[in-house]
Amino acid sequence: MCGSSTQSHKVLGKRMNRPQGKNPRQKVGITTTVLKCQMCGLIFSNPQPIPNSIQDHYAIDPKTYWKSDYFKLDDGYFKGEINTLMSLYKFKEGDKALDVGAGIGKCMIALNKVGFDTFGIEPSETFYAKAIEYMNIRADRLTLDSIENAQLPNDYFGFITFGAVLEHVYDPSSSIKRAMGWLKVGGIIQIEVPSSRWLVSKLINSYYYLRGLDYVTNVSPMHEPFHLYEFSLESFQKNGLVNGYEVIKSEYYVASTYMPKWLDRIFRPFMKWTNSGMQLCVWLRKNNEPV
Repeated sequence: MCGSSTQSHKVLGKRMNRPQGKNPRQKVGITTTVLKCQMCGLIFSNPQPIPNSIQDHYAIDPKTYWKSDYFKLDDGYFKGEINTLMSLYKFKEGDKALDVGAGIGKCMIALNKVGFDTFGIEPSETFYAKAIEYMNIRADRLTLDSIENAQLPNDYFGFITFGAVLEHVYDPSSSIKRAMGWLKVGGIIQIEVPSSRWLVSKLINSYYYLRGLDYVTNVSPMHEPFHLYEFSLESFQKNGLVNGYEVIKSEYYVASTYMPKWLDRIFRPFMKWTNSGMQLCVWLRKNNEPV
C-alpha cells in the first residue's frame, strides 16, 4: 500500500489455517508468517495462500456463506453509507455507480433506489447466478469477473464501492489503481476492510504472548475465502500519494466482538471511543490521475 521495502516489515507471529483456540500448538494445520508494515500499519501474511483459480476462493454456496435472512431485502440496507455519500458527493440523477464484489446484488438495488445507474462486478459464479435468478439483477449490469481482469470504461463512474473485498485481493494497491481509472475526477470510492487496530486481536495476541506462544490471530480467517490483509488509516493515506486520491472521511465500525455478552458492555463502548473496532471504512476522492 505504501511501497515500503521488506526491511520495514515486522514479524508479528504465526497464523494457522484453521481456528487456533487457546492452545494452537496442540492443533494440526499449516501456518504462515504474519507481518506488519512499520510505515503504514498494513498487516498481511507472507507467504500468502494462492488458489489454483479465483473460484477456489469464491465458488461458495451463498446459503452457507450468509444466513438465510440475508436474502431478504431491507429498506435500511446500505442506507448509512448512502447518507454519508450524499454529504460528500454532488449527486445527479442517473450518475453511474459500481459495486465491486457485488455478491447477490443488494447494494446495487439500494443504489438504484436512490437514482444511481448501477453496475457490478462479482467473481463468484454462485453469487453471480443468485443475483440474477433470485434478486432480479439485470445480466447486462453485472459482470462475472474479478477486479483484476474486468474491462470497464475510464472516467465513467461517480461512485465505486468495495464492501468486504479489498482484504481478499492479492494486490490491493493495484486494485485501487484500476478502480481510480474507472472513476471520474472528483468521484468517490468507499472501502470497508478489516482494521489492523482491532482491540480483540490485540487482546488475543497478548494472551498468546504471555503464554510464550509465537502465534497471532490476525488475518483471520486463514481459510476460504482468505483474508490476506488488515488495513490502517495510514495505509490508505500513504497509498493516496501513489494512486492520486485523498482520504476525505474515515470511520471505525465496532461490529461483533466475539466475546461474552457481559464483556461487550465494556469493550464495545471502549472500541468506539478509541477507534479500535473490527472494521475500517474509508472514503476516497479522486483528485487526479495516478502518478
